[in-house]
Amino acid sequence: MSLLRFASVALLAAWIGGLAALGFVGAPAIFDVLEAHDPVAGRTLAGAVFGEVFARFQHVTWGIGVLAIAVLGVRAALGPRPRPFALRMWTLVGMLAISLASALVIAPRIDRLRLTTPGTIASLPETDPRKIEFGRLHGLSTGLMIVTLLAGTWLIWAELRDTH
Repeated sequence: MSLLRFASVALLAAWIGGLAALGFVGAPAIFDVLEAHDPVAGRTLAGAVFGEVFARFQHVTWGIGVLAIAVLGVRAALGPRPRPFALRMWTLVGMLAISLASALVIAPRIDRLRLTTPGTIASLPETDPRKIEFGRLHGLSTGLMIVTLLAGTWLIWAELRDTH
């Protein structure tokens, strides 16, 4: 059982640690460097680079999510069930659903806005519907990432407190 608990913590740490590294270190660094190099095109290029990095990481999170769900299921089948089992399982399923929605629904809509906007999103007037929609989608994506971070942090805490 301790090996399965370790696997759960390791999987969650990779998922949550990766998200935190991307959100708090990777994105700001990419934007800072590319905007310093070229203030006009740098922001657009930084968005494209980070978008690609995030998309590739999302594929990794899908595998991690499926493995974490499987490990939790095996632990429950072998017994005793981790406490609270149903809440943990639904939290993992929710985190995986958020990852899928971010990558398959929100990101393509953001990309479509970027591709169909002449110039950059940042150069549009604040009242432009495309800029407003971009801001809404970006905010939604960021909010979902924060929800995933919080949920994953809770799961790690629950795993570390569980003795089963």
